[in-house]
Amino acid sequence: MLTRMLTALLTVLALIAPKAVADEPAKKEAAPPSREELIKKLEDDLTNVKLIGRFTITGREDREPKAEEYTITSAMKLPEGDLWLLKARIKYGDKDVTMPIPLEIKWAGDTPVITLTNLSIPRLGTFTSRVVIYDHRYAGTWQHGEVGGNLFGKIEKVKDENAEAK
Repeated sequence: MLTRMLTALLTVLALIAPKAVADEPAKKEAAPPSREELIKKLEDDLTNVKLIGRFTITGREDREPKAEEYTITSAMKLPEGDLWLLKARIKYGDKDVTMPIPLEIKWAGDTPVITLTNLSIPRLGTFTSRVVIYDHRYAGTWQHGEVGGNLFGKIEKVKDENAEAK
């Protein structure tokens, strides 16, 4: 008897379920953003921001990560390929320099990856790096000659000092 009742119940559910699913409105997936939309968003996301984080040194994992800070006043996509111009202040260790830095930003789907390969930065040296930017955070790897490691942190908007002066 119990078996017949369960069989009947399952049969009714099998008949009703397709109707319930068919009555739900079709959910449309949002179209992925265009490359132009991604570029505009990245320009906005990386203008007037501070990247505040830490970096590690490979082989010194037993030590606390060191503080680093980058202030980007503007990020602009250049017409050539994946080239961008970031106007940035770089602070790490005893270094503190401000300058425009031309670099490549590649895309992994909708995620930008700052890409430096043997880029010579005056007063700082030559660097290779891959840094992923996502959801107000950054993480990646860096290399400076024989020394390298990881870096990570948060991205925070800062006040536009020029806007206040207007």
